[in-house]
Formats: sequence, C-alpha cells, structure tokens
Amino acid sequence: MGKKSIKELGVDDFVKAGLSPAEANELKQVLLSLPLSHSLSSTDTWRHLVTRRVLKPSYPHPLHQLLYYTIYHSSSSSPPLYCFPSLEQARCTNLGRFMEIHGSRILGSSSYKDPITSFPLFHHFSVQHPEMYWSLILKELSISFVQPPNCILDTSDPSKHGGTWLPGSVLNIADCCLQPSSHPNKPDDSIAIVWREEGSDDSEVNRITLKQLRQQVMLVANAIDANFSKGDAIAIDTQMTVNAVVIYLAIVLAGCAVVSIADSFAPKEIATRLRVSNAKGIFTQAFANGVLQAWEMFRVLRRSNEDFISGGGRKIPLYSRVIKAAACKVIVLPVIGDDVAVQLREQDLSWKDFLSSGRQSSRSDHYSPVYQSVDSVTNILFSSGTTGDPKAIPWTQLAPIRSAADGWAAIDVQVGDVYCWPTNLGWVMGPTLIYHCFLNGATLALYHGSPQGRGFGKFVQDAGVTILGTVPSLVKTWKSTRCMEGLDWTKIKLFCSTGETSNVDDDLWLSSRSYYNPIIELCGGTELASSYIAGSPLQPQAFGAFSTASMTTGIVILDENGVPYPENVPCVGEVGLLPLSLGASDRLLNADHDAVYFKGMPMYNGKVLRRHGDIIKRMVGGYIIVQGRADDTMNLGGIKTSSIEIERVCDRADECILETAAVGVATENRGPEQLVIFVVLKKGYNSNAETLRMKFSKAIQSNLNPLFKVSVVKIVLEFPRTSSNKILRRVMRDQMKRELSVQSRL
Repeated sequence: MGKKSIKELGVDDFVKAGLSPAEANELKQVLLSLPLSHSLSSTDTWRHLVTRRVLKPSYPHPLHQLLYYTIYHSSSSSPPLYCFPSLEQARCTNLGRFMEIHGSRILGSSSYKDPITSFPLFHHFSVQHPEMYWSLILKELSISFVQPPNCILDTSDPSKHGGTWLPGSVLNIADCCLQPSSHPNKPDDSIAIVWREEGSDDSEVNRITLKQLRQQVMLVANAIDANFSKGDAIAIDTQMTVNAVVIYLAIVLAGCAVVSIADSFAPKEIATRLRVSNAKGIFTQAFANGVLQAWEMFRVLRRSNEDFISGGGRKIPLYSRVIKAAACKVIVLPVIGDDVAVQLREQDLSWKDFLSSGRQSSRSDHYSPVYQSVDSVTNILFSSGTTGDPKAIPWTQLAPIRSAADGWAAIDVQVGDVYCWPTNLGWVMGPTLIYHCFLNGATLALYHGSPQGRGFGKFVQDAGVTILGTVPSLVKTWKSTRCMEGLDWTKIKLFCSTGETSNVDDDLWLSSRSYYNPIIELCGGTELASSYIAGSPLQPQAFGAFSTASMTTGIVILDENGVPYPENVPCVGEVGLLPLSLGASDRLLNADHDAVYFKGMPMYNGKVLRRHGDIIKRMVGGYIIVQGRADDTMNLGGIKTSSIEIERVCDRADECILETAAVGVATENRGPEQLVIFVVLKKGYNSNAETLRMKFSKAIQSNLNPLFKVSVVKIVLEFPRTSSNKILRRVMRDQMKRELSVQSRL
C-alpha cells in the first residue's frame, strides 16, 4: 500500500479499502481531475484532498488510511500535516479577529500581515508583554469586577516568582458565569446546557436557559447557606450531570470552595482528599447508572437499584463507599426521581431535604453572591506528586480566568458553540469545561451515561455539538467498535484531546469524521489552570503533536545539565516554564510550593524557571511531542499517578516482595501508557509474574483506583540505581519499551 504513489492507486485499491465499485470509480475520477503531480510535495497533495473535501466522512476508515499513508509514506515532513486553516477561516476565529483589530497597533503596521503569517510574532508579543495582552483579553470574556484591579501585574515582591495578578480586584467568578452579558452576547434566554439521559437516545435533547440555570444555582446556594458557613470546603463526588454543574457553581457563588473528587476513587483516596482539604461536607449520588466518565478509562456500567456502580463485572459502591471515608455531612442525590433508595446516616441529608432547607429563606430563587478578592480559593483539586499524599492545589478566581482565556484562544470557544467533553469534576477538565463554556457564552453539552457507545455519538449529532473533547482511549474505543458509523458529526468545527498521548491512526479516524477539521492537542497541568503547549486553529496541525506554546506562555527546553537549548532549535529535554503566568498556582495546601516547582531550577533572563516535569521533543518547524515525565509520575488512562503511590500499595501485596518499582510504558504507536511493575523478591522466596500481577491489580484497585490495572510484572534480581542509591525508573522504562516493541513485531 505504501509503495504506490497516489496517481498509481486504482479502482481495485479503493474497492479493497471498502468502497463500492461505483464509489471507487467516482473517487478515481475526482483524483484525476485534481492538479496532483509528482512535483507536488506530500503536504500539498494532502492539502488538495482535504481542502476540496474529497475524503468523505462516510468513506470506510481503510480508505482514509490508504490515501493518508500513501501520500506521506516517503515524506520528509516532520511531522506530516493534515489540517490547513485558510485565511478566511483564520479571520473568523477569536484570536484571528482579535489580531485583525489590534495587530497593526501592537506589532506595527509594517510588521503585521494577517492572523496566520503573524501568529508567531503575536505569540512572542504575548509572552514579552503579558500585561497588555491580558488587559485586552479580559474585555473578551464574561468577567465583571465588583472592584477592578489596581493593575494587571505587580512584580514588586521578589518572593512571588509568578508575580501578583489583578491585585485589589473583587468578584465572584460563578456570578460571572451566570449573569447575562452583551460581550460575549449571552442573554437570559440563551441555552446554557443541553443534555440527554442514556437510554433515551431517541428523545428530544433537554435544554435549560441561562436564566433557569441561574435560578437553580441560587436555590442550591441558599441551601448551602442553611447548612454550611462561608469559606467552607465542600466536596463533590458525583458523575458530571446537570445537578453536578449546578452544585459546583452554587458552592462558588456562596463563597465556599469545591473539593474535587473523582467518582471512581476508593474510600482511602476519598478520605485523604477530605482530610487534606478539611472538607465540611460532600455531595454524592446514591448510585449511578451509565458509566464512570471518559476521563476514567470508560468502563461500561450497568444500571443498578442499589448504591453502587456496576462496571466490568465489578460492583463499585457510591454512597456506602463515601461514608466509609467521610465523617462529615453527606448530601445524597438520587439518579432518577426524588428518592435516594438507600438508608442514610443520621447526619446525612437527601437531596430533597437539602433543597427544602434552602427554600425556607424569603426568596429561595434569589441569592446575593459572595464577592471576594481575586486570590480567594474557589476549588481544591489534586494532582499526584512523587511522595506521600496527592498535591492539594487551590484554584483561586484567577484560575478560571486563565482557563477560559485559553479556551477562547486555542479552542476558539465562541457564542453559539455547543461544547461537549465527557469528563468529571474530580479532574481538572471538569471545572475547565464549565468555565470554557460559561465565560465565553457557549452551550455546555452533557450526556448522562457512557460515552463509549452509539448513544453518546447520537447525542453529539442531535445536540449539534461543534466542539468535541476527547481522551485518546475513548477515540480508540469508538474506532475499534465502529459504533459511530452512519452518524453525522460534520457540525463539529474542532476536536480537542488531552490526558494521554494520542495515537496517529486513531486521530486520523476522528478528524475524518468532520472533513479533517483540527484536533487541538492540549498538555498542561492542574497547577497551571490550563495548558502550556497546545495546537492552534491559526496553524497547520499534525496528528498527536502540539504546534505552539499557549498564549503568554514561554517555554525553555533544558539539556541534561540544565542548560537551555537555543530557541526554535530541534532538541529533546526537560521543559521549563517562564514563571509569570496568570492563574498558575502560588501555593499548595500540603507541600512546599517553592520546593516543588522552583527549587533547583535554572535562571533564564533573570528569572528562575518554573518546573513542570515533562520531557518534550521539538521538531523541525517547531512542532512538539511530549515524550514522558522527567519525574516518576505516570499517566494511566488520563489520570496522573505517582510511582511512589503504586509502589506503596504493591510492596504490601505479598510477603515475598522485597521492593517494587512502577513505571508507565507508552506503546510504540504513542498510545496510552501500560502499568509495568518490576519486582525484587526477598532471599529464599519464590513467586511467578502472573500471580503477582493479579495480586498487584487487586491491591491497587482496592486502595487507589478500581480502574487501574497492571499490564506486566517483571521479576529482576536488582534495580538499576544512581550513585546516591536512587532507583533509575527511566532505565527500566526504556528497557520495557524495547521489550514490548520486539514482542509487537513477533
């Protein structure tokens, strides 16, 4: 297949790839009519096909593979490009329109050309002059200050590496989400949320207006006032439903802080997060039907009339699991109707009784927001570190502003967009999705059920989704099961992907569903409130690669000695971030922030770089691929987990174990990481790898996350170590990657 040129492909090749003879003849005639010559580059040849929409979404995937891999089989392009924005398209994007208005004044009339040509120059300007960039961007978002900031950035305190942003400002970011505005155009009767229940796939899509959403949030905020105090930390451990979004916004509106807990966590993990955050209460469900969200490995779940999720043949408890971890008050939501169908503890409340407590106020549908300084905490999220408890990262009101602004620039979230991303409030994408939508005037699309099957895809079609977020594991499932065949996804203007490394062929399938519209890759961190590298709708895109640093973000790639490589030179190394970044964390609740992110990092242009921990590869043309973590945090199905956490559990799994080392190994085609456990046995003890693999999986699922699984166990005599006796997990990771690569070829 790969040795022919596109001009040499015949009707028989197209029929073998799945077309009917009539379709194959039609395609051949179309290809003959295109100006495709041997002198054209591979990139220009592919550009002709996609800009003329030759490759239809209805064509079978083998046909798309045939043409893509034929065109690029001998290409020297690094990496191959698949999506090419036109100047007309670029000018219709948020950032393109913004550049057309401000570009000549900011960059100079002789320097500014157009949004595509001038994008690198404009990005450089945003890094060098973040105050000017942010002063303009704040006017693009639905941000209303009760008291405006004294300035954009104050760098007078040398102890604050990241500076002080918007000092003196007062607002309530949830109130900004809920109030109508003229710019962006967000009237009361605009549709705030659309949703559908799994199993109701032929019913109308449900809708709620901005005014109705605000009324529901205010009702819940009144109930929060009746049960909690201002400043309390209140956890949410539910699936991402309309009620979950209402609760999230109500907690913030009431001047409290959300504690984010994923709905797949074991009781020990829930208890850790409640303890670290000092949570005073927690919202959860009595049980859940449907599925644990896509962010958590997409296990298919079946309906239950008890207080558990049933997934993959296992029962995963909900309310009963929470009460094992929580001594505080639990508010329990039903899945259907008003009854929770479980016996509650004396201190707990059903959702119905909780709402009734708020209705006792004189106007339960009205609530006066609690306005606070911009640095007040609205959300406590967690990210695994390399030792002990997961890092507790407080999001101030700056974090949603940063998140929404990057959604505006990189994902091009606009008024009128319908934005869907299967996720969970326990992970950073849940709050991010809320702020992307409501601070940019878009409609949030929620499917209350499994994103794995055709029902979800039909919802995407019926809801008119224009932006669809994914994680690579989910795309792989859609492609392999062929469950989305026959559905119309051509309203989607843009896909997003994050959480784990993308697979090129899976992305080829996904982008082809919408005539090769871009898949914007995003890579960042909870502590950054956004991405540090991304794709851009103003640049050609390559599958599985990042085309730019995020706006205002400066990145430096360091060699093994911590010395920065020159800008724009192809290289591989650990990334360092310029420290002045609006929305990035400046504190941790349970760790030394300076030690985690700045200690030991080199100076660059007079400022100490911020540690992020990724090893990245910059290629010719500036495209970037993430090659793994510099520390020992792995990524399992989009969930960052430290080697230390895994090893702490595995070390206790059997008495024969002396020590373990956990590594995440990406497959050769850059797919999701596999969990591999290296084991050293105690002297005189014997065991086999399969027995230990089963024991490790059981221990990890019971104590950390029921969705994690051990792929490989390798028993060794000793671990490779540094001269200071530190385990060289990277050496073991590389060894295992080579072994898995050899096995895949056998």
